[in-house]
Amino acid sequence: MTIDAISRSQIYVLDQDEALDFYVGKLGLEVHTDADLGFMRWLTVNVPGDRGREILLERPGPPALDPATAEQVRELLTKGALGGYLFMTTDDAHKTYEDLVARGVDVTDEPTERPYGIDFGIRDPFGNRIRIGQMF
Repeated sequence: MTIDAISRSQIYVLDQDEALDFYVGKLGLEVHTDADLGFMRWLTVNVPGDRGREILLERPGPPALDPATAEQVRELLTKGALGGYLFMTTDDAHKTYEDLVARGVDVTDEPTERPYGIDFGIRDPFGNRIRIGQMF
């Protein structure tokens, strides 16, 4: 057996339409799949042209969580205590930073040169943390 790729990652969001506005409208990702499965909306986005890796923007609830647990997860998300982490790359950290600031994205720290490159942090509307880096 050989595992040869990671195809999907998942983060929780409270409102999938608001998540689309952020991830597609502000970050410039594209919708990969938006399907009503009946028991949930399967909503994934990806970097344009990279159809092999998707981020599932999942609302806490069935089938993964029972109603009581889903409510606890939503409460923790609202408090900013349960956000996930995404790591993305760019070819120009300073330009990407300026573009995102102009679009009103919540920046947690400015571009900083580090041994591996230049990176900065942002946060989505649900408390998920995102690092964007220009790797050396």
